[in-house]
Amino acid sequence: MAVFSSGFAKVVAGSPSPSLLVPLPPRTTVVASACSHSIKMCTSPAPLSSELKKTVWVWTTNWQVMTAAVERGWSTFLFGSKDLGKDWSSTARINPLFINGLEIFDEKKQKIAVISEVSSPSELELIQPDNVEVENIVIDFRGGWQVIPAENIVAAFQGCRGSVMAVSTNSTEAQVFLEALEQGLDGVILKVEDMDDIIKLKDYFDRRNEAKSQLMLSKATVSKVEVVGMGDRVCVDLCSMMRPGEGLLVGSYARGMFLVHSECLETNYIASRPFRVNAGPVHAYVSVPGGRTSYLSELQSGREVIVVDQNGLWRTTIVGRVKIESRPLILVEAKENCGDDTYSIFLQNAETVALITPEKGSNGRTAIPVTSLKVGDEVLVRKQGGARHTGIEIQEFIVEK
Repeated sequence: MAVFSSGFAKVVAGSPSPSLLVPLPPRTTVVASACSHSIKMCTSPAPLSSELKKTVWVWTTNWQVMTAAVERGWSTFLFGSKDLGKDWSSTARINPLFINGLEIFDEKKQKIAVISEVSSPSELELIQPDNVEVENIVIDFRGGWQVIPAENIVAAFQGCRGSVMAVSTNSTEAQVFLEALEQGLDGVILKVEDMDDIIKLKDYFDRRNEAKSQLMLSKATVSKVEVVGMGDRVCVDLCSMMRPGEGLLVGSYARGMFLVHSECLETNYIASRPFRVNAGPVHAYVSVPGGRTSYLSELQSGREVIVVDQNGLWRTTIVGRVKIESRPLILVEAKENCGDDTYSIFLQNAETVALITPEKGSNGRTAIPVTSLKVGDEVLVRKQGGARHTGIEIQEFIVEK
């Protein structure tokens, strides 16, 4: 997965040449001249890397948008007017770039990028990575199609030096280009006049960067296993597959969340469902991006949760469906090994529901079914602040039992 970096951005401002004043389509735009000749770059392949950073250029004439971008570490701006570039440079520490026709130059008049408008497959085919002529290609997809052409570009330019970017008119479009074929384009030009798009795109980068971090998981020893009555439990079906050792962080208390395994393991009586976590009853907390929690009953299609593995590595995934059904429950309590806190969780009393353990057992499995769980078994928990307001951790006195 690529590391998304917000530390470098270029903001396009001012009035560009008439050819660039054509209204942009609702998704993307390409910067590079592809109407009369092919765009070529990259004679020597660059090494493929999952650590490639993403470039953001912001194109705006709005002072508030520029200010929001600078506050978020995006300090390189692109201008169509040298007067506006000079004016903004006098009030903020920025790196200005300038548009001249279908070319982009820096302050020293060195060509930085070319602009290519693509509205047909034949124009897209002119952009070929077979010779180094420019450092950056910016593509403006004008034919209504963005996703498939962007995927074709990602496939064609993989491993090449230089960068290929696309112009987008909002943060959602930018995400589409940054995720094309999973690896995404090298960057985007965010052409907006609303600073909310700057804020949303920065939040997107923050979430993806957080996913490269590792959560601290602790060992806890099971102190109680008790079959209780019926309750409404929640199955969370994701739009992503999970591997053995991965699951969701769920708990009755936000201060201690259990790592509940997915249903990815094969059994004799039911097929594997690696997209599903039988997570617990409706009242339970589940971890979501941004260090927040949500009630399981609040999840619905389109919401995001975090999937965590046995080592604490995590990623963001989208909820595809939530199923709430009445099922028999089992209460599990566990006491942390390095402290006095006790945590609890209710789970469906079924062989396919399991808690993830600190180490693989003798059978090679990373989880123990709740039907086999006994006092003294070790499981993994995530310790965090217990006081919450609308899922956000706050500092206040609280007692949960």
